[in-house]
Amino acid sequence: MIRRFSALAALLAGGCMAASPPPALVAPPTANAPFTSRAATLIAPVPDQWWRLFDDTQLDALVQASLAANADLRVAYANLDAARAAIRQADAARLPQPIIESSLGLDNPSGQPSAANVSASDYDAAATISWDIDLFGRLRSGALAARADADAQAAALDGVRVAVAADTVLAYVDLCGAIQNGRIAREIVAAQARALQGVQDQYRAGELSPLEVSQAASLLASSRAMLPSFDAARDGARYRLATLQGLPPTDPRIAAITCAAPPRLKDAAPVGDGAALLLRRPDIREAERKLASATAGIGVARAELYPKVNLGGAIGLLSGGFAATASPLLSWAFPNQGPARARIAQAQAKERGALAGWDGAILRALRDVESALAATQAEAQRNVALTGATEEAALYARRTASRARLGDVSPLLVIDAERTRATAALARAQSDLLLGQSYVALFRALGGGWQNAPQPLDPARPIG
Repeated sequence: MIRRFSALAALLAGGCMAASPPPALVAPPTANAPFTSRAATLIAPVPDQWWRLFDDTQLDALVQASLAANADLRVAYANLDAARAAIRQADAARLPQPIIESSLGLDNPSGQPSAANVSASDYDAAATISWDIDLFGRLRSGALAARADADAQAAALDGVRVAVAADTVLAYVDLCGAIQNGRIAREIVAAQARALQGVQDQYRAGELSPLEVSQAASLLASSRAMLPSFDAARDGARYRLATLQGLPPTDPRIAAITCAAPPRLKDAAPVGDGAALLLRRPDIREAERKLASATAGIGVARAELYPKVNLGGAIGLLSGGFAATASPLLSWAFPNQGPARARIAQAQAKERGALAGWDGAILRALRDVESALAATQAEAQRNVALTGATEEAALYARRTASRARLGDVSPLLVIDAERTRATAALARAQSDLLLGQSYVALFRALGGGWQNAPQPLDPARPIG
């Protein structure tokens, strides 16, 4: 008998041990190192509101409006509220649960063998209480898991903020790029229309053949064919801006937004280092909190190996008299503990998967930043080269036109010079757009934009 109680005491003592801590998180040694040095970037702290580096007040207002009214953010914030409510539920489950009960009944005298014709009433009232004393940490581990889940949801909300800010800036960059490309294309069309008119005048004067007229007309038609695509890109960018702000796509406030060219940084982009990146990226924080939740889940599963002890009692007026009862309740799935051990194995596998997810989040973050740095540097160099090419092409077109007026060169050369100038100008404008997009991709990879963001509006508010 003593041996049996000794075994039971050892089992209970093992169950009362503290839950095992999560596995040690060790980032790769290179994760804390500076990023690859690039001419277009510098090692400096990334500002929380990185879009202000573009020095565009209209863009600043658009981002703030999106962070306040975006529908995806409202969904994420509602999910966070639900996760916080789960914490309160888990904490409340660890406290005694009182219940007040009452009943009122009437006795029908017509059904009784008595001369009395007066109804009688019975009133019962009682208070019951139940308390899971949680000797083995099942509820405690559940509360830890709920807190970790809420922290992970908060990190997910910050991740949505990063995406919304970056998507708003990207839509604005695309809008400005489409407007700039459309303006340049229209200037080219106007210049080529004037050139065609001159070629037609020379043809009517007998100075040129139909070949020159056809080539000039073909060049003009090709340039005009580009205009609808730029208009569609402009309208599409406005529709994206409206949706990001929780507005209908054709809202007149968004239709009034205009700009001349994609915003550009005046100086090199600050990127910080790997150590700052690990603290700034919400997805890394979310992965770490999911790991903590999975570790707490092991404690919940392990507690199923041990008895559940519940203390219950009741006190009140029952059947016209005062009564009080108290009793402990012990439940234990023993000796068949296969299901409980299977749940422990599942929880441990989930923890290993969460740990791998955390490793993957760090590696993806480092890859995203290095890839964005390489793309930004390459586009910055290409933009400089295209700027020089555009200037040379414009000079070539002016000199060719001057010599053609003097009769020194063939009109075909003028047409070729115009084609070269148009190609260079549009390539430069497209590079401006790509450079702006690459900076947005870089700051998105760096994970900024969630700090000090406004709380989303009430999800129940009307759209617009």
